[in-house]
Parts: sequence; structure tokens; C-alpha cells
Amino acid sequence: MSQTKDFGKYTFTQAHGAWLRHLVRRAALVALMALVASPVARPQAAEEKVHFPSLDAGATVLDGYLFRPAEAGRRPAVVFLHGCAGLFNRRHDIWPREVAWAARLTALGYVVLMVDSFAPRDQGNMCAPGTFQDRVYLARPSDAYGALRYLQAQAFVRPDRIGLMGWSEGGGTVLYAIRKESLGRPAELPAGDFRAAVAFYPASCKESSHKEPWTSTVPLLVLIGASDNWTPAEPCKGFLEGAQARGSPVEMRIYPGAYHDFDWPNMPLHGLESYRTRAGIVPLTGTDPAAREEALVRVPQFLARYLQD
Repeated sequence: MSQTKDFGKYTFTQAHGAWLRHLVRRAALVALMALVASPVARPQAAEEKVHFPSLDAGATVLDGYLFRPAEAGRRPAVVFLHGCAGLFNRRHDIWPREVAWAARLTALGYVVLMVDSFAPRDQGNMCAPGTFQDRVYLARPSDAYGALRYLQAQAFVRPDRIGLMGWSEGGGTVLYAIRKESLGRPAELPAGDFRAAVAFYPASCKESSHKEPWTSTVPLLVLIGASDNWTPAEPCKGFLEGAQARGSPVEMRIYPGAYHDFDWPNMPLHGLESYRTRAGIVPLTGTDPAAREEALVRVPQFLARYLQD
């Protein structure tokens, strides 16, 4: 999600200015110390930019950002699907949420491939009703399978141990990709399908978003906040309970009091007025420390069940 904030305008005296400069220097020092001390502040290796074709009708050449663990040999892998704001902020830095998760997973021995579905299509932010592009959203499951095929061809990846992970619109892409009537799965997958999938506060997590009753053979973990007013938990819960009743291997974790983006590092709760929905709802997003810490444990445990020996 885009995280722009309006702080207003202030006038400072000289004393106020000196005090503010002291606080800024102190905050920078604290941030630097935290970065050095934290084992998951950055992924273990700098990303490598790669390119591969989507399996969409136009074979769009996608950008991917590859993170590899320190260990040599063939490793399990996870494909990341970004949210509606894209993979990058305005400074063209990868959003902190994806960076933190890549750090967490590469430290555990996974290869991570982040897929940029927007820049190769000259698409910007799709968070507001006026900027959302249905054609791009529905093409993204083909991007996921293009990423799967790319990873399966790499000598450092175990081709039968690849997972899928998405946030918000990326989470909705997960649902469209792994369902029985997939919007992106090719007819042939010689090296196998995704072995597991994780969707954080996914879009399209409701019966009305799917023409057929949703089923999947890919194990799925969904994590969502009970207070999420952008991708609400209740419709998603009913949707997933229906899938479970039809035999789909689905797990769900609803975090009490948590909002959208609850796993984002150090984001104060705030409203996104510019993303007001057609129903007039101003989305609320922000970190929930307890939910985030639980997810940092739960997700690796879930992935290990299917991607590790």
C-alpha cells in the first residue's frame, strides 16, 4: 500500500530547530543500531534483477528480484506477489514489508523471487477505484506461473519445492492462481505445481469474486486482521469455510484487533483517504506487533511442512 502522510506545516524557533536536529540525529543513530543488531533487517544477499515471461496472452516480459540464502546447493523457493501499490515506493526502494519477509525466509534457507507485475506493463498504483485495472489484476496469476517456471529452471532451486506468497491484491492473485479453475496455470507442469501458498489479507476472498465454488489441491494459509476494513475477515472466513467443506486444504488465522498491513514493520495505524472505496470506506492500515510476531513464526512453520524435507 502507498504510505504517504500529511504532517501539515509548522514554524520553529532557533531553539526548536536545535532540539529537532538533536532528535533527528538520535533517531538516525537508533535506527542504525537496530539495523545492525537485527538478524532480519535485510536479506542475506543483495537482490539480483532477472527477467522471465509471464504466461499471459502477450507473454509479457516481467521483472523479478531474486534473493538467495548463503547456503549452496538446491534450495526451496517462494514467489512473492506484491500488493496494489506495486513492489516499490516512490524512491524505488522495495517496500519494507517484502524486504523483511525476504530476510526472514532467506535466513531460513529459501530462495525468494519477488515479481513486479506493474512496471513491465507501465502500470502504476492500483489501490484506488479510479486506478484499478481489472485486466492487469486478472493477468497476474499468469505471472505467478511464469515465475514458477523460471525458478524450476534454475540449478540452485528445488523444482518440486516452490511456494507462493502474496499480500492484499497479491493475495487475491494467489486465490485466482491456485484454484482448480486457475486463471494462470498451464496445461502442463512437468516439474510440478506450487507446493503451498500463503495469502495475507487477500482481495477477492469472497464467493462473489469467483464464478465457480472455489476449490484447490494446493495447501493454503490465509492470515487476516479481524478489524481489517479493506479486505474484511468475515466474508473471507465464510469463503474459506466453504472451500474446506469441499475438501480444500485451507487454514486461516484471524488476528483480533489487527488491521490491513498488520505484518508491515513499524507502521503507525493510519487512514488512506485517497484510497476511499466505492462504498465510502477509508482503509485503515498499520502494524499490529503481536500479530506480526505470530505470523513471523506461523508462516515459516507452514512452509516448512510442504517445502522442507
